[in-house]
Amino acid sequence: MSYPQLLTPEEKLADGKARLGIPTIVVICGSTRFMAEMAEADLRETAAGKIVVKPGCDMKAEHPLWADPVEAEALKVRLDGLHRAKIRLADEVLVVGPYIGDSTRSEIAYARELGKPVRFTHPEVDPTA
Repeated sequence: MSYPQLLTPEEKLADGKARLGIPTIVVICGSTRFMAEMAEADLRETAAGKIVVKPGCDMKAEHPLWADPVEAEALKVRLDGLHRAKIRLADEVLVVGPYIGDSTRSEIAYARELGKPVRFTHPEVDPTA
C-alpha cells in the first residue's frame, strides 16, 4: 500500500498559481538608491506579462513615517520581513542596479536558498560571478 506524498507549502503555492492561471511573479530587489531604475524594470516586466512586486518604501527619502529613529528601525525590520515574503511568493528575482549592498546580497542568498532563479540588470555584480 502506498500513500500519496504530501505537498510542501511551496508546491501547494506553485500548484495554486498554476491552477488559477497566475502569470509569473517577479520580485525586484536592489538598493533603494535605484528606485527610478526599479520603476523602469517594473514597467518592462509588466509589459512582458509578469506580475511585479518591489520595495514600496524608500527610507532614504524623508517621510513622517520614519522620521523618528526608533520607529524607523522598527519599520526597517518589518519591511525586511515583508520583502522576504515577497521573495517567497515570487517565481523569480530581478536584481536592479550596478551596486549590491549587504541587504541585497542577503536577499539574493535567500532567494537562491529557496531555489528561485535570480537575474541581474548588471550581471557583473552577481556575488557568485
